[in-house]
Amino acid sequence: MATYVANVTLFDGHRSRAKAGVLFSGGAIEWVGAHARAPKAARSADAVEGRGKTLTPGLIDCHVHLCFDGSADFAAEARELTSDALATVKAVRNAARTLEHGVTTVRDLQVARGVELGLIAGPRILAAGRALTITGGHGHSIGLAREVDGPDAVRRAVREEIRAGATAIKLIATGGVLTPGISADFTAFTQEELDAAVDEARKWGRVVAAHAIGSTGILQAVRAGVDSIEHGSLMDAAGARLMKERGTFQVPTISALVGIVEHADEVPGYAVEKAREVTATAREAFRRSVRTGVRVACGTDAGTPFNPHGNTTEELVRMVEWGMTPLQAMRSATSNAAELLRLPQVGVVAPGSAADMVLFDANPLEEIDTVRKPAAVWKAGELVAGAAG
Repeated sequence: MATYVANVTLFDGHRSRAKAGVLFSGGAIEWVGAHARAPKAARSADAVEGRGKTLTPGLIDCHVHLCFDGSADFAAEARELTSDALATVKAVRNAARTLEHGVTTVRDLQVARGVELGLIAGPRILAAGRALTITGGHGHSIGLAREVDGPDAVRRAVREEIRAGATAIKLIATGGVLTPGISADFTAFTQEELDAAVDEARKWGRVVAAHAIGSTGILQAVRAGVDSIEHGSLMDAAGARLMKERGTFQVPTISALVGIVEHADEVPGYAVEKAREVTATAREAFRRSVRTGVRVACGTDAGTPFNPHGNTTEELVRMVEWGMTPLQAMRSATSNAAELLRLPQVGVVAPGSAADMVLFDANPLEEIDTVRKPAAVWKAGELVAGAAG
């Protein structure tokens, strides 16, 4: 049965229009236009009154960890993740939470082996395999990053992760907050190693994300040709300019820092200390990035301490608090994110695109806090959360 959303304010992923209508059926959008010019098929469709409401594409989160719950000690939770069955249970539960908050597509940048993503009831999922890190680098201590050194070994590791089913490749280009004994701005892989990894991933048509916090690691990763810089918290002016020039996306993950800093009495001390150091400059780095014109895609790093799944809407609010307009923030979680992930069928409301949409009782382009309470969520045309009446 077709569904028609009538007389609604529509944000289509790029721009907004009033008094619009959207007809969808069979998981895809059939027609979009002025409500006054709705096609005859709209008359026989299930009607959803959109007056006073806003319809947007389903939101996209480009950086989640579905196997983790956001507990205070990320490393301890990783050590307790001892079976594929447990990982699957957590992933299923967290995927459902994500969908309820209007997020219909995610990229999981650290999926444990054995999680059968196609069986999870939740958002569309693009899954990376194990992240690649240097020996002793960020992530090595939690067992979900693969230690590898040298251009040839890195190239082989990319091939093996793709063989294992990875649809994206994640490179750990710098240190990180949640690994003890290594500073967040530490520069990890050499330029040659990064070049080899990206070159190999490109041959296989894979998107490449680089975890990069320090300015030198950011520059090296961008020069290598990665698609996105995850975090980018210490990005300097040179890094922002190069990212703008190369078209590299930034996935800022503000919520990951906020979750740690705001719960300093519960998170391990080494992580709190590093998070505070990074946060001291991260806000200005983000503002510089936005001013420079770097393309931003929304990502939360959900699963890290006090950064629960379903937190994507909070990330949008925080990006506005840190200097974005509501329009820029909404684009980051729709059309920009879809472009980064090379998923033209999502992130927009247009004829032929997937019927992944969210209905809000007010307009998030006027007040970003509106995103916190979706009224209805459709994934592939099916109402999966809220009520459309």
